[in-house]
Amino acid sequence: MKRKFILNLILVVFLNLLVKPFWVFGIDRTVQNVVGAEQYGFYFALFNFSLILNILLDLGITNYNNRHISQNESSINVYFSNILTLRLILGVVYFAASMLAAWLCHYDRAQINMLMLLTFNQFLLALILYFRSNIAGLQMFKTDSIVSVLDRVVLIIICSLLLWGNITDSPFRIEWFVYAQTGSYLFTAAVAFVLVLVNSGRFHPKFDFKFSLEILKKSYPFALLTLLMSLYNRIDSVMLERLLPDGKLQAGIYAQAFRISDACCMFALLFANLLLPMFSRMLKQGENVAGLLKLSTVTMAVPVTAGALTCIFYRQQVMDLMYSSHAAASAPVFALLISGFVAISMTYIYGTLLTANGSLRQLNMVAFGGMVFNIVANLVAIPRFGALGAAVVSLATQSLTAIAQIAIAFSIFGLKFCGRTQFKLVAYVLCVAVVGYATIRLPMSWLTNAALMLVAAGCLSVAMGLVRIGDFVKLLKINKSEI
Repeated sequence: MKRKFILNLILVVFLNLLVKPFWVFGIDRTVQNVVGAEQYGFYFALFNFSLILNILLDLGITNYNNRHISQNESSINVYFSNILTLRLILGVVYFAASMLAAWLCHYDRAQINMLMLLTFNQFLLALILYFRSNIAGLQMFKTDSIVSVLDRVVLIIICSLLLWGNITDSPFRIEWFVYAQTGSYLFTAAVAFVLVLVNSGRFHPKFDFKFSLEILKKSYPFALLTLLMSLYNRIDSVMLERLLPDGKLQAGIYAQAFRISDACCMFALLFANLLLPMFSRMLKQGENVAGLLKLSTVTMAVPVTAGALTCIFYRQQVMDLMYSSHAAASAPVFALLISGFVAISMTYIYGTLLTANGSLRQLNMVAFGGMVFNIVANLVAIPRFGALGAAVVSLATQSLTAIAQIAIAFSIFGLKFCGRTQFKLVAYVLCVAVVGYATIRLPMSWLTNAALMLVAAGCLSVAMGLVRIGDFVKLLKINKSEI
């Protein structure tokens, strides 16, 4: 299973490195620079608002389905038709609830119109994720990796034409960005549907009330977890826009700083998407997960800490490079959010293990605590410190929830801290920080200095035995059938 994890991780990271950096830094960043921080903040706050009630589209079905299909592949024939019909009904519920919430928040007509488009996009994206849960559950990781970047490839093509193709005389509008998302999600959903249909063998739309009720009973803990995590991960930008007189601008500044952290989360999510079906199958078969857990933790921690520290040392330069305005205000926010990503990356591993084990009660307790802390702290911090206050609260929330999940995982599985590995990780972080402190004083361009810092971090990880090249080479000697 370690070999399968490494091989498929290499594939999915390679594909995403080809596509998503250009999407984040080439397209999404350019859109914000073209339309301005305030207009992008208008979109960004509404986008995050659409994510808060997003759980109504799924109610935990995707995670439950991934875990169930991984353990019972033959059940896909029955589950696919029934669950897809149920999800269409949930889409109507989600749309109605989102419009009601928007009305209660006193959104104006322009905000409502954009929110309608964004909720439809969320519905399409939820369908894609459900289709992918079936593909991953069948252990078709290569196919899932390709589907995971398909929507971004199509979106890059559409936005590139609109931004640089000279196909229109009108200046780029934020609404076009949303329309482009709709087109790319429609195409990807159709492709993913066909892939699942080929492997399920049939699709007969029907609504079985008893079956649906049974599925919802089993999946509601997943739904509650997703809702609580969405609240403490996404509500900050909504609160910025609602609580401050210059809320749209503050949300735009926060979005500038949030963009890189959010892009990094895309890659951390790749780990979770691979680990969930692997952990689920191993736990069902009574296999020891400690080896895969340690491998995935170190594999995640080494590049994440090196990248985060580099971003912290060169925060101002990164913001100046990416944005034409408000870079100085975004830089300290960026440093805090990228620090919080280190904690987030650990939740993608330990939270995934607990999800695979069905430890949803414990996860929901942690998430509920994180949500309460985040909202209360933001009510205090945002009016006084704006985007910077929201970033401080985010860092504290992510750190506390990560520590809690790790502690629960160690308790449930009887894991023991490997003192040698922990010492190496701590020493590695300190050494990389020292290297960063040294590189910022070198008389070269900051890009050269940052590159030197990353190279030195890579060499340190090998020299300290955190990354063993020989072990990875052995793991790669495997048949293609295991991919």
